[in-house]
Amino acid sequence: QVQLVESGGGLVQAGGSLRLSCGTSGRTLNGYVMAWFRQAPGKEREFVARFSRSGDTAYYAASVKGRFTISRDNAQSTVYLQMNSLTPEDTAVYYCAADSSRYGSTPSQYTYWGQGTQVTVSS
Repeated sequence: QVQLVESGGGLVQAGGSLRLSCGTSGRTLNGYVMAWFRQAPGKEREFVARFSRSGDTAYYAASVKGRFTISRDNAQSTVYLQMNSLTPEDTAVYYCAADSSRYGSTPSQYTYWGQGTQVTVSS
């Protein structure tokens, strides 16, 4: 069982930046494919960013590419999402997800989820 905990959300003005963190308690994230998703009110959960199965390549949704960066610190069992040049369209609850064998850009491919952290971007 992997328990993921996100933090770092908040209210920011358009053009600003936030860094989200996703950690676990008592175990490492090594061997897990990690991803970030988000869900805006009234919309389906959508892919934001993830690592490849090997962990050496990052993939991004077209809407965030060039603005967001996913990274990880294996020693501290933490995955980050650096978000720059935020716009009101980035407002959503952001979720960290993990799976030990599957990978991809759809929510059903991930077994473990955090509780989410709210990101609100004001215009």
